[in-house]
Amino acid sequence: MNERELQAFVAVAGHGRIDLAAKALGYSQPAVSYQLKCLEMTLGTKLFVRTSTGTTLTHTGALMLPSAQAVLALMRGIKATTGDLVLAA
Repeated sequence: MNERELQAFVAVAGHGRIDLAAKALGYSQPAVSYQLKCLEMTLGTKLFVRTSTGTTLTHTGALMLPSAQAVLALMRGIKATTGDLVLAA
């Protein structure tokens, strides 16, 4: 599980569609689909139900979303802190 996979997961959950999430992230749709597939394989569970009109979180996906958002917020905080330290040095 890595940051890019979590970003893709949170973006797709927020946009409800892989293509819109990909556009928001600046990635291709196949790249975002691959990140989701890797995350689902790592976790051993499906996070979305995919339909022709978009995606819906599974029960597990809905339970995981707040944690994924929190992890990404922590990562942003760490990057901001270390960026500040590098600038101060």
